[in-house]
Amino acid sequence: MKKGCIGLIVLGVIALALFGWVKGAYNGLVADQESVEKAWGNVESQYQRRADLIPNLVETVKGYAKHEQETLEGVIEARANATKVTIDPTNMTAEDLKKYQAAQGDVTNALSRLIAVSESYPDLKANENFKDLQQQLESTENRINKARDDFNEEAKTYDTKRRTFPTNIIASIFGFEEKPYFQAQEGADKAPKVDFGTSEGK
Repeated sequence: MKKGCIGLIVLGVIALALFGWVKGAYNGLVADQESVEKAWGNVESQYQRRADLIPNLVETVKGYAKHEQETLEGVIEARANATKVTIDPTNMTAEDLKKYQAAQGDVTNALSRLIAVSESYPDLKANENFKDLQQQLESTENRINKARDDFNEEAKTYDTKRRTFPTNIIASIFGFEEKPYFQAQEGADKAPKVDFGTSEGK
């Protein structure tokens, strides 16, 4: 009788310990997953901040460079296409992120061409509103790069945990999927050249 009670107690202790471990591993994965999603929200916020600057920038350039219609339309089109590409952070895939990054990269490239246009228009370069918008754009590009780096770090932390034994067992059982990273792309990860020889706006 006593042996039976001791056996039940031992099994109970083991069951409680196992439950505690499963609970801890699960909650840890949930917390890291939420950190990834929060970091992604910041990425989207910074890209949206850039998108909000574009209409005013285009209108300002248009006032001085009416003959640059193709360049202006390129920026507007790239912005429109980028806003159509959205990602559900709870279920993002590498393919989703690749499409998103490519669309935003097109915006970066279009903006670079737009900024380059100003070199041919001294009055535009001297316009205070244009200078302010350029500085805001440079600051935003720096924020975007920081947000992307932060997202990659959070995703790396989460992915490392979900692949590490024995937490990988819990991840597999409860369907915690791998998170993709931003990949370096030529031109897509560089801010448009808007340097005035000053640190303002950075």
